[in-house]
Amino acid sequence: MTTISVAIIVKNEANQLSQCLESVKGWVDEIIVLDSGSEDNSKQIALNYGAKWYENKNWQGFGKQRQLAQSYVTSDYILWLDADEQVTAELKQSILKAIKDKEVNTVYKISRLSEVFGKQIKHSGWYPDYVIRLYPTQLTQYNDSLVHEKVIVTSSMQCKTLEGELLHFTYRDLTHYLTKSAQYSEAWATQRFAQNKKTSILNGFVHSINSFLKMYIIKRGFLDGKHGLLLAVLSSFSVFSKYANLWVKNQQNKENK
Repeated sequence: MTTISVAIIVKNEANQLSQCLESVKGWVDEIIVLDSGSEDNSKQIALNYGAKWYENKNWQGFGKQRQLAQSYVTSDYILWLDADEQVTAELKQSILKAIKDKEVNTVYKISRLSEVFGKQIKHSGWYPDYVIRLYPTQLTQYNDSLVHEKVIVTSSMQCKTLEGELLHFTYRDLTHYLTKSAQYSEAWATQRFAQNKKTSILNGFVHSINSFLKMYIIKRGFLDGKHGLLLAVLSSFSVFSKYANLWVKNQQNKENK
C-alpha cells in the first residue's frame, strides 16, 4: 500500500499543535515534526501523537528548514501542514484517493480557509488560497527561500486541485499578527539585501497603497466587513514595513563603508 507522512516545522506551537495532529490522527503512516527551538511543551504534544521529533536550531530560513524535515520522511507521499492548520473530513478523503491513484509526476494543491480574529475570511484575496502541500516524496521539495517558500514545480509536472478545505487558524490576536509580520519583514528584507536589491521610501509607500486598494477594493475585502477593512490596513502596513526595512539596511550599509 502507498504510504503517507505528515511533515510540520514548528517553534512554540503548543497552543495549536494538538488540534492539527488530531486532524490526521489514525490515517497517516508517519508524522515528522522538526523544531527550531521551542521552549513550550510542543515536543510532548507531538510525542503524544506518535510523531518523530527532530530539532534544528541552526535556522537558515523556511525553505531550508522544510528541506531538512523532508529528509526525515520515509513514506511515499508527503503532506505538509502548519501547526495552525487542520484537515477537514472531505479533504482527508481527497488526499487518500490521490495517493491511492498515484498519478505520475503530479503535485496537489489545497484550498485554505483562514480564520482571522475570530472570523472566516472569504474575500480580500484570502480565499480560495491555493497552496501545494501534497506530492510524492521523491518528486520535488521546497526551494531555498528564507520566507514565502514554495514547492518547486517543473514543466514536466502537473498540478491538480484536491477537494475539501484546509482550515487555517492564523493570527490569534493583533499582537500575534504584528509579531509575525515583523519576522516576515526582516526575512524578506534580509533576503533581498543579500541579492543586492535597492528600494526607496516612496517605493514602499506606493506598494503599500496598492496593497490596500487591491485587497479592499479589487479583491472585495469590504465584503468581509470590519475584519476586511482591518486586514487591508494591516496588510498595507506590512508591505510598507518590508520595503522600509530593506531601505534601512541599504542606508546602514552605505554608512558602514
